[in-house]
Amino acid sequence: MNGVLTASMGTFLVQPFNFGDLEQNIVSNEAVFRLLVACVLGGAVGLEREWKGQSAGVRTNLLICMACAFFTLMSAVLAGDNGTNKGQVASNIVQGIGFLGAGLILHNKNRVSGLASAASIFVVASIGMACGAGLFLPAIIATVIVLVAMAAIGFVEWKVSLKSYPLIYEARGNDETGMLTSILDAMDKEQQHLGSVDRDVIGNIQRVSFSFSATKRKHEHLRIRLLGEPSIQVLKTFRDPEED
Repeated sequence: MNGVLTASMGTFLVQPFNFGDLEQNIVSNEAVFRLLVACVLGGAVGLEREWKGQSAGVRTNLLICMACAFFTLMSAVLAGDNGTNKGQVASNIVQGIGFLGAGLILHNKNRVSGLASAASIFVVASIGMACGAGLFLPAIIATVIVLVAMAAIGFVEWKVSLKSYPLIYEARGNDETGMLTSILDAMDKEQQHLGSVDRDVIGNIQRVSFSFSATKRKHEHLRIRLLGEPSIQVLKTFRDPEED
């Protein structure tokens, strides 16, 4: 009795994953195209992220999109024709992507960064799932919407001065005390708080750097005020690498 039960359990465990050559060829031929489409669409979103200097770039988005497509495809294959839950494997994708996206969100000082990257990872996963299910047109439409949202809407926010973004200001001169006083005075006139300041000396040049988050219009006003200070000989602004 025990021998029969053991043999039955062994057959049950092996049978769903025992694919013949014909079945493997059919699945492989269908999977190749779906995975390639997922790679192209995920890579397209990754290009936009790479262009903005984000850590989750082409390779990350491409691999996530392809993996989600493969999981979705294999979820139905492993369930078989008579399976009642063909989305069992695919249903766990959302949880996994949630943990991955959470790792991209950072809280730095008084602001949160990485939200856009985490959101792009989440939507890339859904695009990959659509490719894995063979829904190519919806996947392409979703990719276009994502690219337009991240590029065009971001440009509009910057153009009309809606969104605040951080810039690193670097003042150079020969009078460190005068530069610090000028920076504090300019920030006071703009009614803005001056946070931490970094100071160093390279050769005969003294540098004072600080980060400031504001809209485009406020950045322009502050830049004009600082350029008008006699103690600041050179003023440089740099994009904050932690900005999403």
